[in-house]
Amino acid sequence: MTTESNSKIERLKVILDSNALFVPLKFKIDIFEELKTLLKRNFGLVLLSPVQRELERLAEKGSPKMRKNALYALKLAEKCELVNVVSENGISPDDIIVKVAGEWGCPVFTNDRRLRKRLRDISAPVIYVRQKSRLEIDGRI
Repeated sequence: MTTESNSKIERLKVILDSNALFVPLKFKIDIFEELKTLLKRNFGLVLLSPVQRELERLAEKGSPKMRKNALYALKLAEKCELVNVVSENGISPDDIIVKVAGEWGCPVFTNDRRLRKRLRDISAPVIYVRQKSRLEIDGRI
């Protein structure tokens, strides 16, 4: 994609893991405002279709509390750009997040320790909750 002029600033894509959408419930953090403060630039939140399907499964088949949380997360996800990703059977949403983050060179918002390590291994920036009160970024954008 080319831009005609410098006045059009490219939006930074931020991929969300499913647990990022649970942050407002779990830690009482407004992730949208915190991301504005943290990133200090124009950004767009991206939800990959396998992550959306994972949330839908939790909303249908999880424990009563998990169903409620997943429904809330899906409501928040409506503010995100949904990107359809064709995934083969047996490939986890985490595998897809790592693949797409590597291809796009964009940060991922997740609190999953294993996923964070995998993303750091490919030098992808990771946004996560620090001290249960704020968002922090590990890596350069």
